[in-house]
Amino acid sequence: MMGIGNNNLVPFVGMVLAILAQTSNMVIAKTAMSHGTNKFIMVVYSNTISSLILLPCSFFYHRSNRPSMTSSLFGRFFLLALFGCSGQIFGYVGIEYSSPTLGTTMFNLIPAFTFILAVIFRMETLYWRSSSSQAKILGTIMSMIGAFVVIFYKGPPVVKRLPISNLSNQLLFSSHSHWILGGFFLASDCFVSSLWYIVQASTQKKYPAVLLAVLYQISLSAVMSAIFALIVVKDASAWKLKLDMGLVSILHTAIVSTVIRYSLITWCVSKAGAFYCAMFKPLGIIFTVFMGAIFLGESFYLGSLIGATIIVTGFYVVMRGKAKDQEKVDSSESSLDHNSPLLLNKAQDKQELPI
Repeated sequence: MMGIGNNNLVPFVGMVLAILAQTSNMVIAKTAMSHGTNKFIMVVYSNTISSLILLPCSFFYHRSNRPSMTSSLFGRFFLLALFGCSGQIFGYVGIEYSSPTLGTTMFNLIPAFTFILAVIFRMETLYWRSSSSQAKILGTIMSMIGAFVVIFYKGPPVVKRLPISNLSNQLLFSSHSHWILGGFFLASDCFVSSLWYIVQASTQKKYPAVLLAVLYQISLSAVMSAIFALIVVKDASAWKLKLDMGLVSILHTAIVSTVIRYSLITWCVSKAGAFYCAMFKPLGIIFTVFMGAIFLGESFYLGSLIGATIIVTGFYVVMRGKAKDQEKVDSSESSLDHNSPLLLNKAQDKQELPI
């Protein structure tokens, strides 16, 4: 595991900015929804803008090494887009019903869900006497327990809400009454995101042109989300863009939370490694607590504190188990380029797509 030295100072700053981009996106999206912007419309527009930005970049970057598209690959991209689109919708609904703080807390469940699915699909082998397998099992159980604590136990406020407008007050109290439902939607977001990682890990082997792969997925997600929104959203005026928080949220999601954050994390993983970058994820909880209190007037509850502590501890235990596995690979295959084993883990550190 790498320490924070001079060589890691820039990746350190990059990951802090990437986490800040993710958490600020959740707070801005919550603010936009509180002011009446339709969450499904935001998904459509943000995916569309991201696709338009990535289109010239991806084709220029991969102009000399563009793999051919096959029906099998298209099916994989379709499945990835479906998981991605579903995750976005579940995530926005969950944030609307609960809070960005709960959202960032639940994101730490993804490694646990991914580990379970990897075992089910036989991408991960359990050795009950292995300390790394025991760490991943223990961390997964802890993460699940923490999630149940966050969802079902709210408790008294630890950080009390700040005064905001009456309209926002009403919307926030309404969302608190649906806290449990929001928690389940956010857990569903984590689960389909884990499915995305499982499919992405095998797809990356078959289609190594990363930017093109992301372009295909986001473009298909834009089409899927548009079809879903056209069915669900009955008010035609909801599609009109205005100079308000809705437009800010759409642009922030498309540019900052997708393109810039994705680029930052990809670069940081290449410089410092996947495990180093994954260690920053729980930092999002701290950012969200402060931004939620300042911009949304949200309280931070004792249940969230206890549950977040358990989930984050479980997250680090799982990541420690993964680090031990990586150490075994590195020691047994010392002749292999030290960056190669990390490639399959890149997707797990990219929350970065809004997927």
